[in-house]
Amino acid sequence: MGISERKEREKGEMKKMITTAAMKMFLEDGYAKTSIRNIADSIEYSPGTIYLYYKDKDELLYEVQGQAFLKLLEAFRTDAISTDPVKRLEQLGKIYVAFGLENPELYDLMFIIRAPMNVDEELHKDNGAETFFYLLRCLEECIEKKLLIFKDPMQAALQVWSMMHGLVSLNLRCRLKVMLPDEGDVKPVLFKAVDEYLDSIRV
Repeated sequence: MGISERKEREKGEMKKMITTAAMKMFLEDGYAKTSIRNIADSIEYSPGTIYLYYKDKDELLYEVQGQAFLKLLEAFRTDAISTDPVKRLEQLGKIYVAFGLENPELYDLMFIIRAPMNVDEELHKDNGAETFFYLLRCLEECIEKKLLIFKDPMQAALQVWSMMHGLVSLNLRCRLKVMLPDEGDVKPVLFKAVDEYLDSIRV
């Protein structure tokens, strides 16, 4: 291994160490309460070391969000396996909801808190794009086969994603308790909502 390759590997390992520590602290202590110094202390490096890789906490949050989106994408790829595109769309919806229910703090980092304001806007557009386009491609197949009422895949993706996000967000902010006065399991309720919505958009 050459010197430049070794340096790249070491750089990747350091960034992984930083983002792993940052994600842990963001989830446990909250983004607002976590500082670059806190993260540096947790990995036993100086804050200046972190600034060699990330210009500020916003850029670090952006990186953590990107890793979270990849985690969701991996769940999509692993568990949405039906050859029927409508059935696969149902699987994607339920995977998304389950991901939000099982990872509430992580979901909050991805979607609820304010997005990093100091990250280049063009770069910011790419965060989560691959995950979104995975859903979009499934919808394109459904529309191509005339299985849904939509004609525009982007409009379909906007509506379907908003439906899934709305269900998870309502639960995260404890707005579903009025529907579950007996403190029942929310997952079957949300899965049924996914089913009912998808039934309403089928041809």
